[in-house]
Amino acid sequence: MLQIISLNLNGIRSATSKGLFPWLAQQNADIICVQELKAQAADMTREMLQPDSYSGWFHYAEKKGYSGVGIYAKKQPDEVIVGLGMADIDAEGRYIEARFGNLSVISLYLPSGSSGEERQAVKFDVMARFLPHLQMLKNSGREVVICGDWNIAHKEIDLKNWRGNRKNSGFLPEERAWMTQIFDELGWVDVYRRLHPDATEECYTWWSNRGQAWAKNVGWRIDYQIATPGIAAKAVSASVYKEERFSDHAPLTVEYDLA
Repeated sequence: MLQIISLNLNGIRSATSKGLFPWLAQQNADIICVQELKAQAADMTREMLQPDSYSGWFHYAEKKGYSGVGIYAKKQPDEVIVGLGMADIDAEGRYIEARFGNLSVISLYLPSGSSGEERQAVKFDVMARFLPHLQMLKNSGREVVICGDWNIAHKEIDLKNWRGNRKNSGFLPEERAWMTQIFDELGWVDVYRRLHPDATEECYTWWSNRGQAWAKNVGWRIDYQIATPGIAAKAVSASVYKEERFSDHAPLTVEYDLA
């Protein structure tokens, strides 16, 4: 069994103070993908770099206190690829890939466009340039699991207040159509949705800090494990953990039966 956890930390220092690593130590995860480190190498403690029985690899943003992604693994990868090879995207620390034999596991943090038109334009640009990379990965012959915060709720079932968000970043028609293209044209699989096609409230992975979003479960599903069909077919369980809060996002755990 291969267990993979994905979690946007909204700051690794903040998540650490909220008990992230003791919780992770109780899980059975082989690989943990984290996003939004909001830290540089100099900020990282030994616990953050190498928690019990794991090694960590990271892609830090150049800007302090911003973005950044990482992968923890119990097994040493054969290769770690840091960045997409696109200088402006890589400066924001948004992509890291660990290769284990024929399996690639990627931690991805797509931009948010919610701060205004300028960042939404950046988001659309990143989406357009990431699509050929997704096609290349799909055609590589490798099994791939892309974990992360995609900052897009794909369908109406994926957020509570979908009617009120149709003109808001994260649920724009163009963003949703791009996700559909990834699944329907490129052939990637939304692993959680394959296992839970009708899940609504229990599927949410992010809640705004405004209002009573968490208390009322007015959430969004914007964190995914998106996989190539071969390994996606081997997923046997997918769940969102909400008993404790390490972040404004919740951990998404998927188990793959590779036997």
